Amino acid sequence: MAVRTGAVGKVYPPAVYAVGREKVREYALAVGESNPVHLDVRAARGAGYADLVAPPMFAVIYSTPAVVMAVFDPDVAMNFAMEVHGAQEFRWGPLVIAGEEITTRASVKDIYEHDGRGFYVFETISINHRGETVCTGTWTDIVRNA
Repeated sequence: MAVRTGAVGKVYPPAVYAVGREKVREYALAVGESNPVHLDVRAARGAGYADLVAPPMFAVIYSTPAVVMAVFDPDVAMNFAMEVHGAQEFRWGPLVIAGEEITTRASVKDIYEHDGRGFYVFETISINHRGETVCTGTWTDIVRNA
C-alpha cells in the first residue's frame, strides 16, 4: 500500500455551526445525560449560563462539517471501502452554550503508512464568537490493506 502524503499541512475553509437549544437537548437525551443544565433552560440559567450547556462530546456535532472536507478531499485520497475509525481525542476549553456560533477549521496533520496500513490524522480547532478555542480535536482514520 502506498499512501499519498502531499496533503499534509493542508488547511480547509472554516465551517460555521449555530448551536441550537433543541440540538443540545436532543444530543443530551441521546447520550443519556441527566444533568439539568443540558436539558432545562431554567436550570442552566439558574446555574449562571445564558442557555443550555452542550455536553462535551457535542464537539463531534459542530466539528464534523469541517473534518468532512478534509476526509473527502481527493488530495488526501483515502480508500473509504477499507477505512475504519482509529482514534479520536479532544481537548476542551470554555463550555459551548446554545445560541453560540462555533467556527471550526480542519487541517491534515499527518498521513503515513505503518504495518501495511495507511494512517490519516486530522486536526480541528473550534472557536466561539468571542475568539476562544472551545475544542481542539485529533481524528485518526486507518485504511486497511485491500
